[in-house]
Amino acid sequence: MPEFSFIALTAAGAEQKGSITADTPADASRELKNRGLLPVSVAAQSVLSRDISISFFEKKPRVRDLSVFCRQFVSILDAGVPVISALEMLSEQTENKLLANALSDIRLKVETGESLTEAMRRHVGIFGEMCVSLISAGEASGSLSTSFYRMAEQYEKDAKIRGMVKKASVYPTIILIVTVVVIGVMLTLVVPTFQDIFEQLGSELPALTLGVVAVSDFMQAYWFYVVLMLAGAVVIIRLFARSTAGRYAFGRLFLKAPVIRQFVVKTASARMARTLSTLIGSGIPLIEALEIVANTMSNIIFRDALMSARDDVSMGSTLSETLRSAKIFPPLVYQMLRIGEESGNIEGMLGKIADYYDEESEAATQALMSMLEPAIIILMAAVVGTIIMSVMLPLADMYGQLENL
Repeated sequence: MPEFSFIALTAAGAEQKGSITADTPADASRELKNRGLLPVSVAAQSVLSRDISISFFEKKPRVRDLSVFCRQFVSILDAGVPVISALEMLSEQTENKLLANALSDIRLKVETGESLTEAMRRHVGIFGEMCVSLISAGEASGSLSTSFYRMAEQYEKDAKIRGMVKKASVYPTIILIVTVVVIGVMLTLVVPTFQDIFEQLGSELPALTLGVVAVSDFMQAYWFYVVLMLAGAVVIIRLFARSTAGRYAFGRLFLKAPVIRQFVVKTASARMARTLSTLIGSGIPLIEALEIVANTMSNIIFRDALMSARDDVSMGSTLSETLRSAKIFPPLVYQMLRIGEESGNIEGMLGKIADYYDEESEAATQALMSMLEPAIIILMAAVVGTIIMSVMLPLADMYGQLENL
């Protein structure tokens, strides 16, 4: 049965966009009227129109947007408002267009008889597999509000970690940009000025000065190609990082780098523990929960370790044993897990692990940035100092010759 894109007006006069399944445009219009909507336009949905609906210019919802949505959904449900009405209210007040359109489509699907889980699974790219799984568990157990509350907390923890990393990386990024600009200005403007003076003097230049002048000449003649090469290198690295081989290469590299390793391991441990605790607390079986957690890990090495743990647990092994054999998680993780398994309180112990490594991740982030900042400054000083030295050496030699006259 074909799908049609539509624009319609609600009883309150608000514009609503979405898609609907019907045999003909006339059937689609009748269905919209049965839902209390006034059709404005109904058109057959092609591959092109589907792609346009998820436009380059429409930003994907931020983690904080999803957290606010979950919090508001809990408040509305707790006030006794039906799910369909809650979805309509949230779709109208949500600022992010992709999220608003997704909520509108979910409401329409729920009205036609689909479960909330089935409707949200159509937009798993926006909400994530974990959110859909939690909502599924909430619908099955009759605790939908609790599932959304847990998901809101999960989104907030993720937003906190991401915000912490972005905030810590602002200063080093600014320093790096300033360094590149200063070096570019000195090589293309300052050095050529002194180069003319050196040529007029006709004296023999030191090797350092000759090297810097050669670099300056190259930058002036081929700067456009240098920019293209740098841009091409960035694109190639990004494409390689998205490939399977690249993900393994960078995953292993991050686990071997001395300072970065601490940040990666602690952040991964916090995410694993927090997500697994949330899923188990919502009634999702451990094996299924491990697979979901594995798919949320950004480092493929940790993903593989958790997928292997899922297989081992399904064969009768304990989670603490499998994580210990992976040899990438800190000892505290599997030691506390073993205590949780013996006491029958894995969820609570995972929560404590997550709280501990949340704090450790913050400390590791600050330590990483505190080392990165002086490293960039030292690099900037070394490069700029070399350029200045290359200019000062011939001048000092010239003044020495003048004194000897």
